[in-house]
Amino acid sequence: MKRSYAEFTPIFKVLSDETRLKIIDMLSCGEICACDILDGLSISQSTLSYHMKNLTDSGLVNGRRDGAWMRYTLNLERIGEVKDFIDYITEDKEDCICKKCKKK
Repeated sequence: MKRSYAEFTPIFKVLSDETRLKIIDMLSCGEICACDILDGLSISQSTLSYHMKNLTDSGLVNGRRDGAWMRYTLNLERIGEVKDFIDYITEDKEDCICKKCKKK
């Protein structure tokens, strides 16, 4: 698996926020209503909307409307791709960038 570093840069920017990491953690238990995320984090509706937009735009989280509320789940396929990328960049491989940097 060869992936572009640029493809994952936006994902890591999204994950670099403590509140968004907490939301990801909350969603690890399954689908959650925005109202429950609000209660669990004690943040304003507008702040939650901002964070959820970042998470859904990145593809890490799926959202669906349920009446007046939004319900959110992790996008496990995208999460898996991120995990695979981390594995890829942290393991020795034939075409590793470090092999190009080593003095001969």
